[in-house]
Amino acid sequence: MELKPILDRINDQVEAPGYVQGDPVQFMHAFESKRDREIAGFLAGMMAWGRRDIVIRKTEQLLARMGNTPYQYVLNYSPADIRDFTNFRHRTFKPIDIHGLLSTLQIIYQNYEDFEAFWKECYIRAKADNRHFLSVFHHRFLSLSSELTGRTRKHISNPDKNSPCKRLFMFLRWTIRQNSPVDTGIWSFISASELMIPLDVHVARQSRRLGLLTRKSNDWKAVEELTRTFRLLNPDDPSRYDYALFGIGALGYTVPDRFLLNSV
Repeated sequence: MELKPILDRINDQVEAPGYVQGDPVQFMHAFESKRDREIAGFLAGMMAWGRRDIVIRKTEQLLARMGNTPYQYVLNYSPADIRDFTNFRHRTFKPIDIHGLLSTLQIIYQNYEDFEAFWKECYIRAKADNRHFLSVFHHRFLSLSSELTGRTRKHISNPDKNSPCKRLFMFLRWTIRQNSPVDTGIWSFISASELMIPLDVHVARQSRRLGLLTRKSNDWKAVEELTRTFRLLNPDDPSRYDYALFGIGALGYTVPDRFLLNSV
């Protein structure tokens, strides 16, 4: 608890309007309609591997190939449109992966009011089955389209496989947290108190330095442990500390040496 005011101060400095333009969350701010924003955010989240500047550039390229009209493009998408993504590459993403994601999103928008409605159904089913809603989302999303190849399916994380689900939790932070200059808060199917930490390399390393995380592997159990810790500091909004730890790990913010309990 002695560390809390320091993390809160750093968080307030990092989670500022200027953060948006250097982060993939910018694509959720680039559109007016909810459907455009949630599609752009989901695709940006899926692209979020590696350096932020590269992720931003690749997401810009992807959305440009969709005419910068994500919802209309998804709604009218056909298998022949895979040619729009010829030569598109980002890390392990290839055109066939984009095809699978867009084909599945199209089915969702044909059957649900929007992407949030699909997530809400997964959440309700998960509560009834006593499972985490990301597990249900993984299963339901992958069951919708025969266009999802085996390689594409690996891009949708699953906590049942001990994955930290970093990209999905980052996307959910963008959509759920309200009253933030960065996160858009356009969804309300869950509360911010139910969000978990998007565990990337910076967050994991700094959490261990500060003694907030003891688990050595960056996996689902580490996400659970770290989120429990942050719920002690802020039960209503534990994932907010993602900004503070990113600021310490990547942006040069510091904490007093007495809080540095471990070398990593």
